[in-house]
Amino acid sequence: MDTGKLTAMQQWYVYILRCADSSFYTGVTTDPKRRLREHNECNRLGARYTRARRPVTMIWCETQADRAAALRREYAIKQMRRAAKQRLVASGGIGLAVSAESE
Repeated sequence: MDTGKLTAMQQWYVYILRCADSSFYTGVTTDPKRRLREHNECNRLGARYTRARRPVTMIWCETQADRAAALRREYAIKQMRRAAKQRLVASGGIGLAVSAESE
């Protein structure tokens, strides 16, 4: 099986986490539930930023067509001020229920 085709068919997600200190973390993934679990439980796979700010909660998530689009959207969100991110989250962009409890 051609792995290039498999990657192109994967759904990509951009997400925002709220950390225990109320800061935001933005990232991309192909599996939001797995990634949330990694941020909360795995020292090797979770981002260094979130390791010291656990527990984290996924508060916003949206799908993107491919990895490149997800990375562009992630960059755009990271350039936003906190107030703009709060408005984005308040707009209800989470189209998928992702929580540590939904495992």
